[in-house]
Amino acid sequence: MELQLFDKQVYIDRRKALMQNIGSGIILLPGNEDSSMSYKDNCYPFRQDSSFLYYFGLDVQDLVAIIDTDTGEEVIFGNELSIDDIIWTGVLPSVREMAGMVGITKTQPYNEVTHYIHKAVTAGRKVHILPPYRPETKIKLASWLNVSLQDVADHVSIPLIKAVIAQRVIKTPLEVAEMEKAVSISVDMQLAVIKNTRPGIKGYELVARANEVAIAADSRLGYPAIITPRGETLHTHYYGHTLQDGQMLLCDIGAENPMHYGGDLTRTVPVGNKFTTKQAELYEVVLASMNHAIDMLKPGVRYLDIHLAACQKLVEGLSQAGIMKGDAVDAVAAGAHTMFFQCGLGHMLGMDTHDMENLGEQYVGYSDNLQKGTVFGLKSLRLGRELEAGYVLTIEPGIYIIPELIDRWQAEKKYVDFINYDVLNTYRDFGGIRIEDNFLITDTGSHLLGKYLPKSLKEIEGLK
Repeated sequence: MELQLFDKQVYIDRRKALMQNIGSGIILLPGNEDSSMSYKDNCYPFRQDSSFLYYFGLDVQDLVAIIDTDTGEEVIFGNELSIDDIIWTGVLPSVREMAGMVGITKTQPYNEVTHYIHKAVTAGRKVHILPPYRPETKIKLASWLNVSLQDVADHVSIPLIKAVIAQRVIKTPLEVAEMEKAVSISVDMQLAVIKNTRPGIKGYELVARANEVAIAADSRLGYPAIITPRGETLHTHYYGHTLQDGQMLLCDIGAENPMHYGGDLTRTVPVGNKFTTKQAELYEVVLASMNHAIDMLKPGVRYLDIHLAACQKLVEGLSQAGIMKGDAVDAVAAGAHTMFFQCGLGHMLGMDTHDMENLGEQYVGYSDNLQKGTVFGLKSLRLGRELEAGYVLTIEPGIYIIPELIDRWQAEKKYVDFINYDVLNTYRDFGGIRIEDNFLITDTGSHLLGKYLPKSLKEIEGLK
């Protein structure tokens, strides 16, 4: 086994900064373990916890790390392989050897973490934990802290959440370089899908093309692929459709490279050689919204305001198509645009496709001065805060025409001042369009990550 790591000093410096930001207490960061799929020894593909990776780098099961911010002590807990293990896995680096690779000099057996934490709790010391997102981690934390499962949430450390986010949200040049690689692999995945999209092919055949490219690049999909002619369904993972001429295919895929940084790209393409007139018209509306949002990217601008500006552009384009009417600013203020754009414009990107979402959107995407919205549309906006240099994020506007939503809102006579229902009903079988790219916020604006992936109408049709 060859571990993929940055230089050990990177992890030493990250942990030092975290200790300084927390100030006092013990930071407890459990790694992940294998999770059984159908029986004990048949496991899902292993994925290490991203915060554990960020501070300790070790992409290995069954490790726990502790940082004592008062003494500076750092310990990795894990068990050495037995001869029974070696029969199945071969000889692997010892826990002590792996710890040394990331600048840790002290290791202990896994079960010693219980004694370590119990001793700290008995002494009245603060133990900082992040919110667990896996049930097995929650069970362990309850045991280590000697509390009920229900009470684990009360022990989650808000200072630790904020300190981790403050570090991880600003991507260093090393991280940006990894993300450039991941996005470029994602581009190659997209091109493989687009060039093989044709009438008669099955969705799962296109998923296979994307996986082939990822695996050939020593990577994997960072999230389940969305490859569908039913683009109005935002997160569908059904691949049994047989594609037909006249349909559009929405492809939302991203690679996760060996260092676990990822890309997240979407393109919508005609199944045949060209878009229909209606499809082309609304494609241009989405692209205009996207380009307007991209032009606004720079430090100091709230992403919420970029989202609302992109929504306004969508309304203006839909009004030109005769589907909407009235003042675009008023329409967005009222929420009428959510008939067509029910989700948010984008999200943070990094080790996680929705970066650090397990730490809480209210902390990752918002701030003490900006609370997340609760109304339809805004409640799905994962990022609203003021942008800073070093942020990496997605821009992904869309138009999603959902017949069930049309029927409900038309019956309620909702937004009749802004929506031409008679015209909209002629689009009931339209589907959905989304276009998505990934950007680094720079000191003066933004930088498109990865290789260029065609997105203009002419470019997309030229790939067919």
